[in-house]
This record gives sequence, structure tokens and C-alpha cells, in this order.
Amino acid sequence: MPPAPPKIGFVSLGCPKALVDSERIITRLRAEGYELSASYQGADAVVVNTCGFLNSAKEESLEAIGEALAENGRVIVTGCLGVEAERIRARHPGVLAITGPHQYEAVVAEVHKAVPRPHDPFLDLVPPQGCRLTPRHYAYLKISEGCNNSCSFCIIPALRGQLKSRPLSEVMLEAERLVAAGVKELLVISQDTSAYGLDLRYAQSEWRGEAHESRFIPLAEALGSLGVWVRLHYVYPYPHVDQVLPLMAEGRVLAYLDIPFQHAAPNVLKAMRRPGNQGRTLERIANWREICPDLAIRSTFIVGFPGETEEDFTRLLDWLGEAKLSRVGCFKYEDVDGAAANALSGQVPEEVKQERYDRLMRHQQAISASLLASRLGRTIEVIVDEVDGEGAIARSHWDAPEIDGAVYLNGETEVKPGDLVKVKVEETDEYDLWARPIAQPAGTARASRRKPPATLAR
Repeated sequence: MPPAPPKIGFVSLGCPKALVDSERIITRLRAEGYELSASYQGADAVVVNTCGFLNSAKEESLEAIGEALAENGRVIVTGCLGVEAERIRARHPGVLAITGPHQYEAVVAEVHKAVPRPHDPFLDLVPPQGCRLTPRHYAYLKISEGCNNSCSFCIIPALRGQLKSRPLSEVMLEAERLVAAGVKELLVISQDTSAYGLDLRYAQSEWRGEAHESRFIPLAEALGSLGVWVRLHYVYPYPHVDQVLPLMAEGRVLAYLDIPFQHAAPNVLKAMRRPGNQGRTLERIANWREICPDLAIRSTFIVGFPGETEEDFTRLLDWLGEAKLSRVGCFKYEDVDGAAANALSGQVPEEVKQERYDRLMRHQQAISASLLASRLGRTIEVIVDEVDGEGAIARSHWDAPEIDGAVYLNGETEVKPGDLVKVKVEETDEYDLWARPIAQPAGTARASRRKPPATLAR
């Protein structure tokens, strides 16, 4: 009887981009015959994929490494915090190896050293779409690594390097494999999605017998031809982004834009090294909505940035009142080791940051409640994420998984995760919708059911 294959535990921290890195590493390990362990005790070694953006995230990563060492003892560290190897070894000298972000081959090589690989397996041990950590009906599709921007509060270019795009043909082949495996929603991610292909000089590559430029709009058009939901994340509002709105109006791409505006006051944006003409941005948003009235825009903002005055913050609130964004996340500024913003004067006291955070969230809740109330009585399409004895939890075109709101289908237990369902909206609040399938009789009461708490990221 052949020996049992070695098992690897995996802890994945950080953003969806890091999650995709984890999926790639796991796919390679599974292709070589390794199995995954659901517990520390059952693993021959543990890989911890870390986050190294905020100081709080670094501390969380260091704690996760310590837990893995305590529970298992054989730990390989990778990810963004891996660039600070000395810091990791000072805290945890017992780790077996440390590699940096998107160093897939190096991670696998360290696993080989720690746990010798088994005999070469047949290729069909791993499904064509690879191993993923998301539910079967949606998947993140990473189109590039790194970033060419120099925001003063961010160290992503130092952690993950300059922009490095994947050729369009490579992205589309992965997308096709995912769709063939049953994926109903592709979530396009990168550090700067609308800059896609700039580093390649928009070089052409062949897909389905035709040459296509590796450029934002051709990629959106190609993905929009696959017949699944396509959701665009981390889109900087460069001028050519305007061209994607007709695709959204036609239903080829979801009417959803994730744009990190970060602030609205010109002097704060200048200190952040971000584009500063938010008045022009409001005009563009209005034009986008003329083309695609159902457009949902989500964004993130930083309050308490060094030098932010009460006047600056009030300007941000006024801008939000005009922009009427569908989903808003808010973060209180904190220093990041190595970021230029650390040296800025005018640090804002923590109690002021908290007070501004609370005010912004209350302000945005009222905006969100009004926008969602306008959906009342409408028939919309949703995708089911979860089903239990109480009913189903789904999402609309305007909701990304885990960060946005939900659509609750109380008592609807016959659907399955991944099902696309037409529903009529019967109730709304600041974040979520309650609805019933249009084939279901009216009058279903809103039942008590679990619901995620209202968080900053919604």
C-alpha cells in the first residue's frame, strides 16, 4: 500500500490579491501530490501567507506565525510581510523559511525542503481551474501585480513591485477554465485595474483566434463575452474608464465600479499624492449615471490623515452628499512603516480620528438607506451565496462578496449556492435588502434571521 501523501496546512491573510497568491501556491502543491490539512495537528508543515500593509496587519501576521509555530512547529512564511525577514526572525526565530510576495516558486521549493515531494502524480489529481479558497460559484481573477503609483500612505510598490500585467490571452484562458468549472461570477482584481497593460505597452496576444490588446477596455469586452457576472475592483478613474460604462449599460459587465477615492479635500489629496479635482470627478459620476442609471459605486476613504482640518473633513462629507456612492468603507489613518506620510506634520489625535470616522459612517448610512429605499418594489437578479434552514442569503449586481450588503430571501430553502434568481425587493435598510422570488406568493413576512453587523466596509 503506498504511503499517505504529505499534508500542508495553509493560513491565508490579507486582501483578495493575497488570496489569489495562496490559490496559486495551493494549486501547484496539489498538482505535485500534496494534500491540504484542515488542522495544524494533521499537517507536516504550515505555510502562512502574510499581510504587511498596515502595522495592525503586520501584528496580526506575526501572531498567526506564532500560533502556527506553537501548534505545529514547522512553518514557512510568505507574502507581503516576507520583505521584512529580519523582523519576522527577531520575533519567531524558529520559522523554516521566509519568502516575499508572489514568489510562488520559492514557496514551493521551501515546501519541498521541509516535506519531500511524493512521486510525480497524474495530472488529473488537480482540476483544470486549480484549487481555490472561495465558494465554487465565484472566483477572483488577478490581472496584474504591483503598482506604479506613489501614494504617500502606501508601500505597495515597495512590497509587490511595479506594475506587471498578465497578457490578455493568459487572463482569458484562466477565466474560461473557471467558467467551465461552474464559476458564475468573476471578480477582477489587481492593485490598479485600469492601468492594466501599461507595462506591456498594450501588446497584443491571441485569444479565440484573434489578436487582442492587453488593455483595460478590450479585457472588459472579452470577459463580458463569457456569459457570467464580471465585477471590476480597484479601478482608478483614468479618462479611459469612461469607455466601460456602455458595457455596463448593455449588461455585459456588472454596473459596479470599485474606485478608491480616499478623500475630497484638495490639500489632503495633494498630501496623499492623489488626483485632486474632485469637482471634475462629480461631473464624471453624473455622466456615468446618464449612461448607466443603475451604476453602483463603492469607494474607500481615509479620515484623520496628517494635516486634515475640520474644514477638510466637512468638505469630504459634502462631497459624499453630492456623489451619493452606493457603498463606502472608511479607515482611520495610521502610520505604515516606510510610507512617506509618516513624516508629515499635523498628526490628528486618535479621539478626533474616531469622532470623524463615526460622523462619516452616520452620514453615509443615511445616503445608503436612501439609495436602497429606491430599490423597493423592483425586480432584480441575485446570486445565492448561502442556504440554511431559515432561507437564503444572496447578493445583487451592486454587492461584492464579504464587503458589501446582502439580499435576504427568508424561507427560501430550495435554491442552491450559485443559483441566479429573479426577486422582488420588499424591504430595505441602510445596508441590505429583503426580497422574495417573483414566482413566490406575496406576503412573506420578514423573519428574524442572522445578519452580518454593520461594518465600515459596507
